[in-house]
Amino acid sequence: MDIIWITTLVIAVIAVLVAVGLVYAGKKFAVKVDERVVAIRGKLPGNNCGACGFAGCDALAAAISAGEAPVNACPVGGGPVAEAIGDIMGTKAGAMERKTAFVACKGTCEVTKNQGNYTGIQDCRAAVLSGMNITDCTYGCLGFGSCAEVCPEQAISVVNGVAVVNRSRCVSCGLCVKTCPRGLISLIPESRIVRVQCSNRDKGPVVRKICSAGCIGCGLCAKQCEFGAIEFDGTLARVNPEKCTLCGKCAAKCPAKVITTPVN
Repeated sequence: MDIIWITTLVIAVIAVLVAVGLVYAGKKFAVKVDERVVAIRGKLPGNNCGACGFAGCDALAAAISAGEAPVNACPVGGGPVAEAIGDIMGTKAGAMERKTAFVACKGTCEVTKNQGNYTGIQDCRAAVLSGMNITDCTYGCLGFGSCAEVCPEQAISVVNGVAVVNRSRCVSCGLCVKTCPRGLISLIPESRIVRVQCSNRDKGPVVRKICSAGCIGCGLCAKQCEFGAIEFDGTLARVNPEKCTLCGKCAAKCPAKVITTPVN
């Protein structure tokens, strides 16, 4: 019996010593947590989408606390989140306009066509990697819906062969932008309602042959604009939002009807 009691006592003493050691080590090597980081992280939506340019919400919270990122760096949370974080940081969030995804292509099945039957993986990235020209337009939407697959809010659907964004559901996370292998999707301020919905940089005669809804670079839109808001990337028209007054004259004159003011 003495041996049992001695053994029990020794184990108890060792347990107490280990516990004391752990408490000491915990205090000695404790990593100080910035309470502001915790508070900021609590205000972020938690999508961890990376649209802010950081690895996730934790990284963004740390960057904001350290002054390495603005309080309105989260595009998903928008103004309300920016204001809440601004209160934590003791600074004003400033004006922040909501952004939505925009697909620069109107190449539906009715205005262009496939070159053949693609039998590979039904994924836009896989189709591009195959090296085949699936559609006549090598710039346009492939319509396999890779962007729709990654959208956490189901804000994208493929309609008649082209990705369409429901702007009311889009949270501007940017995952679709990163996914599109042809770079057709961008995040733009919601107020930019006048847009050129085409990405084809071929010359007009080539575009006419492959898509009746493509920009042919005719320049009629630029002639209609009194404010010089229409600019050209090669033969592809672009709308400069800083000069555009939303008059809509360019859209009305465009023969291909490729300058649009989309409404979801």
